[in-house]
Amino acid sequence: MQIFLNLITKSTIGSNRHIQGSFINRNIFIDGITNFIGFSLDQKRIFAFFMKFNLLNSDTKSDARAAVLTTAHGTIETPIFMPVGTSGTVKAVHHRELETDIEAQIILGNTYHLYLRPGMDIIQGAGGLHKFMSWEHPVLTDSGGYQVYSLGANRKIEEKGVRFQSHIDGSYHDFSPEYVIDIQRKIGADIVMAFDECTPYPCSKEYAKNSMHMTHRWLKRCVHRFDQTEPLYGFDQTFFPIVQGSTYHDLREQSAVFIAEQNQDGNAIGGLSVGESHEMMYESTALVCSILPKDKPRYLMGVGTPVNILECIALGVDMFDCVMPTRNARNGMLFTSEGIINIRNEKWKNDFSPIDINLGGYLDTLHSKAYLRHLIISNEILGAQISSIHNLSFYLWLVKSARKHIIQGDFSLWKNRMVQKLANRL
Repeated sequence: MQIFLNLITKSTIGSNRHIQGSFINRNIFIDGITNFIGFSLDQKRIFAFFMKFNLLNSDTKSDARAAVLTTAHGTIETPIFMPVGTSGTVKAVHHRELETDIEAQIILGNTYHLYLRPGMDIIQGAGGLHKFMSWEHPVLTDSGGYQVYSLGANRKIEEKGVRFQSHIDGSYHDFSPEYVIDIQRKIGADIVMAFDECTPYPCSKEYAKNSMHMTHRWLKRCVHRFDQTEPLYGFDQTFFPIVQGSTYHDLREQSAVFIAEQNQDGNAIGGLSVGESHEMMYESTALVCSILPKDKPRYLMGVGTPVNILECIALGVDMFDCVMPTRNARNGMLFTSEGIINIRNEKWKNDFSPIDINLGGYLDTLHSKAYLRHLIISNEILGAQISSIHNLSFYLWLVKSARKHIIQGDFSLWKNRMVQKLANRL
């Protein structure tokens, strides 16, 4: 039997990576064989070689769509929001809460932060990030391009890559496109991101153009390295390139065409939500989504507010991430189904109503606004925990609700009502 499975493995690995139909047929076949043999989930993952993206329904009055994204560590129902677990943890949230209360389907790790601490020797010694942090669901790793961009004067960008100074101890390090792929192989994320330069806003068109072309050259090197290397932990990884071009429409168009031509399993939109207006963000997103292939997932990086997410779902985006729900939570800002709450305000001092009864989670119905305010004002750690769980639960509730309405066929009507409500400050 092992010989038979080895033959399956060898024959399927040699298939063209970018013929999606072949992937689906092959994976169905492998699923059937492994089910017949009685393989465990972990054993099945060894033979699940390629990501699958199956569109289920599209909204008739917008470009919103509902789909299922299948990775080696499980399926993801899109549109989806991905909690940010920069250093192998979603701040102030335990895995049990992520799974059972928030119902996160995929989380993020970050190449820059994990590389610096705990370091690749530790992560590889543990058997990859999933085992190191005891998380059995999908993981996506950002390449570290945005973090390097945010270092400002403490980094130098050249054609060969980036030299930067650690924010931890001041030590110097070099990231090349090839090295970033190697690091993400060691991390073992299900979805690996290309190494790109995130342009500041505002920036000149000449700067944006030069940066975009360098990002494209880096992408070719990333693709080559990814295709020449193998996963380290017995399950497949997939690779997403990133569209750049700042807010210049002609550059965004050029970049989207180039990224689409790479024919990877999914695509990302970067360089937005860095200070430009919401209108600029939506215009760039709409333009790029009109060019990127419809049969592959689209990931809008670092976006954003609940309203941003709903508007961009309507433009055709499938995947989102942002630190906003957890960062704002720790400062006492709550996103709710009725609008935005600053729980520090005096008006909530004697409000004994649930945090958000519409969400239905145990924390949102167990604790009152008055109690949460008390915790936040007192700088109790539990306050940051409850607020973080609530905000992430709300974000996941929001994208699940969007998905439900896309499938039902009334997404646009629902979205327009929700956008007005969610922008309110209560």
